[in-house]
Parts: sequence; C-alpha cells; structure tokens
Amino acid sequence: MASSEPAQLPPAATRQSEFEQAVAYALHLWPALTLSVQNNWGGPDSEDKRNWFAGAVVDLFPEFVDNPPAKAPEEPELEDIEAVLLQVMVDEFEVNVDDDSGTEVATNILKARLGCAAGLFDDVVALRNRWLSRKGAKVDQMFKRAEDADQDTDWESDDSDDDEDAADADVDMDEAPALVSAPKQKQEPQVDEDGFTMVTKKR
Repeated sequence: MASSEPAQLPPAATRQSEFEQAVAYALHLWPALTLSVQNNWGGPDSEDKRNWFAGAVVDLFPEFVDNPPAKAPEEPELEDIEAVLLQVMVDEFEVNVDDDSGTEVATNILKARLGCAAGLFDDVVALRNRWLSRKGAKVDQMFKRAEDADQDTDWESDDSDDDEDAADADVDMDEAPALVSAPKQKQEPQVDEDGFTMVTKKR
C-alpha cells in the first residue's frame, strides 16, 4: 500500500506550482504588506518587491521532486518562516510588524506546504478564494474607510474652527468699511478754532 501512495501524488511540478501560488496569495492577503505596497513604502518598485518577496519565501523550501531522495531535505519551521517575513518587511519596506499577522501568514504558508506535499490543495484553494473575494478591494476599502473617518473628523473640527473664523471674519468685515473710509475723511480735514479736526460724512 505504501508503494502505491507516491503514484497517487500529482506531479511535482503541479505541487510546486500550487505551493508557489499559495505563497503569493498569502502575501497578497497580508494587510501590512498590502498597505506597504499601496503607499510605496518600499519605493516606486514596491509591487516588484512583493513579487520578489514571494520568490524569496518559496526559496526557503526545497523544491518538490517526483522521485524524492531517501533522506528528505530539511524544511523550515514556522518560526523560521515568520522571522524571514518580518525581516523582509523591515529591510525592504521599513515596516516593523508588531502584531501577530506575521505568524498567521507563516502558518498559512506552512499549511499550504504540508498540503501540497501530500498532493492536497485545499489550503491553496482556500487562500485563492479569499484573495479572489477580496481582490485587494477589501484592504483598500478598509483603509479608505479609515481615511474617510479621519476626514469627517477633520471636517467637523474644521467646521467649528470655521465658525470661529467666520465670527472673526464678521468682526473684521464690520471694521473694514471704517478702515476704507478713514483715508477719505483725511483727504478733506476741517479744523475748528481750537485746532480740532472735524469729521464730516460724505453721502
């Protein structure tokens, strides 16, 4: 029975391709990385860096082969994958991810790896479906909503400032005609006997 199991596995190229896609999906679903790419925190080539990032993570693992050697090559552990994810975020995007999202991404990658090794692509399909349902829009909307909320707050505070400014502006406008008419009054000064200047109104 053990001899028939390897024959049932999909070709190594298929398993490798599915695993590579899983890594790409996992990284595209990582909000910290998505935000970094959207804001070009890794520079103008942030999108290319994310693609390179996926390749670098895939390279941590030995490539699947149809005829595995007697001694299987060593696979990276969860902590190793997470460490690389977090280090690349710091080095390439200058982002220090201090939540547990790095662990979640590493876990998704490792689960997909184990599934692909057994010829089971359920985890890859789950990541693909999550990515297709979001298509990047969910992360965009999440951050747009936050920006909109900030803008609303700013507008509210601006409104209160504007009200104060408007009140100040009203005072200034009341004074403005007096300032404008003052030079006209000085153009035709009338001095009385005591040396006082008389103010006359023009119609």
